[in-house]
Amino acid sequence: MTTELRQLRPDEWDDWYDKLERAFGGTPEAPEERALWRDLGEPGRALTVRDGNEVVGTAGAFTFRLSVPGGAVVPAAGVTLVSVQPTHRRRGILREMMRRQLADVRARHEPLAVLTASEPAIYGRFGYGTASEAVSLSLDTLRLSVAAPAGADAVRLRLVDPESGLTDCEKVYEQLVTGRPGMLVRQPGWERLPLLDPEADRDGAGPLLCVLAEVDGEVRGYARYAVKAGWDGGGPDGTVVLRDVEALDPVVYAALWRYLFGIDLTSRLTVRNRPADDPLLHLVGDMRRCRIAVRESLFVRLVEVGEALAARTYATPLDVVLDVADPFCPWNEGRWRLTGDGKGAVCGRTTGPADLALSVRELGAAYLGGFTLEALAAAGRVRELRPGALREASVAFGSHVKPWLPHGF
Repeated sequence: MTTELRQLRPDEWDDWYDKLERAFGGTPEAPEERALWRDLGEPGRALTVRDGNEVVGTAGAFTFRLSVPGGAVVPAAGVTLVSVQPTHRRRGILREMMRRQLADVRARHEPLAVLTASEPAIYGRFGYGTASEAVSLSLDTLRLSVAAPAGADAVRLRLVDPESGLTDCEKVYEQLVTGRPGMLVRQPGWERLPLLDPEADRDGAGPLLCVLAEVDGEVRGYARYAVKAGWDGGGPDGTVVLRDVEALDPVVYAALWRYLFGIDLTSRLTVRNRPADDPLLHLVGDMRRCRIAVRESLFVRLVEVGEALAARTYATPLDVVLDVADPFCPWNEGRWRLTGDGKGAVCGRTTGPADLALSVRELGAAYLGGFTLEALAAAGRVRELRPGALREASVAFGSHVKPWLPHGF
């Protein structure tokens, strides 16, 4: 059986997406969700694999800009919509799509590729490293309280329709992007994603709500959530289902959480995606009542090692030679000298002796500062060739805040 790998034509999108849904279990998305992904999609970056007239493989990419340590936003390909039909597994289709896609990313001068994975074990062999984590919480709001700092009572909270509050929310989000690695600059149209609220996906909760937090007439924070009503033998037992909460300062952030904890007829709050170092964990008095679960989130792949490493800053002065293995993208193979500090960095080819040996996957894992090179070395994935180089590089690659991806793609 022969297959053909090529760029998707716009008129093929519906059939292509049907086959993607089938590969992920066959449950159709809500019409409004499917329409949004069609609007956001970039057919020029979508690949299709066909066996005769049948679509047997799909892969796409979005054109993103990703925040990195130091506050720069770097061009990145957001790899997405990847599937292989169960009839065509283990035939090299995924590998060929990944190879073609990374060549295209390089041709577009994007130094990074990023993705989220339904099956995390798949993408390491293509050079993607786990670079950030997401924390989910189930909070007992009857037993927990928020220790709001002075000034929280002066924050004005105002319920608005999520649509009418969108501009204010996006202004807040925009100001936060460069302060935390791993966040995406929202390209035109992507502001619609947080408002997506198909009734079929609510799991019994009400419609999406939005509360704005104002100080002296300026919106400085917001939360978007829904309420799932519930009752037991002792009375009301509802759940606040939090979509997102952001603020420009600690006082407003605490005021929003205090509001969410105090919504009538509820006894718990659930949220699926918060940073690993979320300040909430220091605002509540008992972390045991938070029921915390951590999972991997963003995977990072350095497509151009030199350009990617030079695009971020480093926590301490660094001068290190990296011996990089990258058989999947051989243009990255070899030794790279990286020099940098908190103001900038330079990275180029060298013939000098190597200080550390690692693969591009480990560079991706450490790139945003969420995982240390020392931890990777302890797992046998980084080798120190010059005494002291590992500690120096591990500290320099660190970030003052944990990387975080606020939403999927």
